[in-house]
Order: sequence, then C-alpha cells, then structure tokens
Amino acid sequence: MSRSRSLLSIVLGLLTLLAACGSPVAQGPASAAGDATAFPVTITTAFGDVTIPAPPRRVVALGWGDAETAVALGVEPVGAADWLALRGDGLGPWMKQRYTTPPKILGNLEVELEQVAALNPDLILDTRSSGEQVRQDKLAQLGVPVVALPSPAAARYLTRWEDQLDMIGRALGRSTQAAALKTELDAKFAQAAAAHPGFRGASVVVGARTSTGWGAYVEGSSRINFMLRLGFVNSPAVQALAAKNFSVPISPERLDLYDADLTIVFPIEVSPETITGDPLFQKVPSVAAGRVVVPDRSVAPALASATAPGLSYALDATVPLFAAALKR
Repeated sequence: MSRSRSLLSIVLGLLTLLAACGSPVAQGPASAAGDATAFPVTITTAFGDVTIPAPPRRVVALGWGDAETAVALGVEPVGAADWLALRGDGLGPWMKQRYTTPPKILGNLEVELEQVAALNPDLILDTRSSGEQVRQDKLAQLGVPVVALPSPAAARYLTRWEDQLDMIGRALGRSTQAAALKTELDAKFAQAAAAHPGFRGASVVVGARTSTGWGAYVEGSSRINFMLRLGFVNSPAVQALAAKNFSVPISPERLDLYDADLTIVFPIEVSPETITGDPLFQKVPSVAAGRVVVPDRSVAPALASATAPGLSYALDATVPLFAAALKR
C-alpha cells in the first residue's frame, strides 16, 4: 500500500470507526459564552498570532477532534467536521455531553467555504488538520479568527490533545474547564501506569489492518503517545521505518515486524476475524504466544479521536486487555 493511500486509509478508515466540566451551551446570538474577562485573547498558531476580541458565539469546528473538545468544554459549535464519520451529530458514544442543537456537518479534508460562510461564524477551530497553507488561506477569506495548528513544527494531524485542549479552552474563554479536564486525564494515565508496573519498558507494536492492507503507527501519533504514557516503548524495528507520516505500511511478507512484548492491531473497515484468522499473522511469535489484543470496533474510534474524552474512555476499555495479554 502506498504511503498516500496508507495515510488516507488511516485518516478516513480509523476515523470512520473513533469527564468533562460544565454543561453544553447553545451557540446562538442569545446564548451564554465564555469568561468575558479572558478576552481579548491572543493565541499563537503555525500561521501567526490570532486575536479573538470577545467570547465567540458562533463557532465552527473543522479540525480533527475540535468539535468534540469544544462540546466537552461546554460550547456547541454551529458547524462541525465529522472526522469519525459517526453520522448524526458527529459525537462519539463516549461523550457525556450531547448537542441541544445538532451542528451543520461539514467536510473535513476538503472544506466547502460557502457552507462555512453561510453559518456566519465568529471563530473557526482548525487545530488538528493538514496544516496546509492553501487550507489556511481559504479559511482566512472569511475574515474571522482561525485557530490553526499550534506551531510550524506540529505535523499534519498530529496536534497533541494537550495543545488542542489548551488552545480551544483559551479561544472559548474556558481555560479553567480545559485545565480541569487535563488534570483529570493526566491523573488517570498516571494511575493506570502505576497500577500496572509490567507496562514499563515493555515493547509494543500498534498496528492496523485496513481494507487496503497492514500498517503500524510510529512515534508522534496519538496511539503511540497513548502507549508511551502507560510506560510502553514503541518497537524499535517499527520505529526505524518512520518517515513523515504517523503510520507506515507493513507488507504481508513482513508481518514479523508485529512481534513485540505486546501486539495491538485495530480493525479498520474489516472484521476482527480478518486479522485473527490470517495465517501469517498467527505465526507472529507474540501473537502465537497470546500477547495480542485486537480491540473491537467500538474502541478504535475513541482512541482515534485523540481527545480528552475519547482517550479517557479508551483507557477504561483497553488497559485491562493489555494487562491480561501481557500475563500470557
């Protein structure tokens, strides 16, 4: 599978599958907004400083996970990109908050500027996206603040959940709520790692089987960051293949690269049996020994969301599976 097809498959495939503070706030002209004393606020992005003069009331969330993060902070976007292809309002089932008024669902890889303009936004969130200049220039035509990737060094689609949460919290005047969510998730990671000392230093391969083939994630991706926080180390053999993307293709002839202390493979647009029933996969030493986890498709989108609520849900769902597999 080519690098471009691998990236598109992971972005669209995984996304087809992926405790917050405050209550959702309807975003209309008469709705409550963020802390007015926090404005004006200036946020540094990859395209320069962006100043938001007043609490925004009509937010359009275009970046991967931006809408979910805004809702978790108590703000309902009027428009949102459904990166996870969850249909409906675009929110995953792990979200405690729900929309009171569903947003207009917009494109993700390609933004329809006319649809965004029709929503009359006063703030656009695009903190986790391709980060391409052409995309930024297109959004800038609307003449409203655009909170893009945090810095030029931030790779496409790899904005960390901590940075996304902080930037959106500041942009919405919800920094207190954002800090509380971060503290809660940091503590949850720490507790999980402390409760499972066997995770520390154990090697892991986090892979995916899509409709186009096999792949594995490398450092910088949200899935590997998730495992690192638990104490695991990414397989050196897989990491050596890293290039510019957050995943690398694995040919069927090289499924031996999946061997590690723990092997995790997510089904994307395929059934779990497509993975577990593959004879070559069954021969991988860690798989043959039972140190393998193939999560069902209800877990993959939560982890793929790479948001504080999604990662919190994924911790609850996966840590017991990891611990059980390592004991085999």
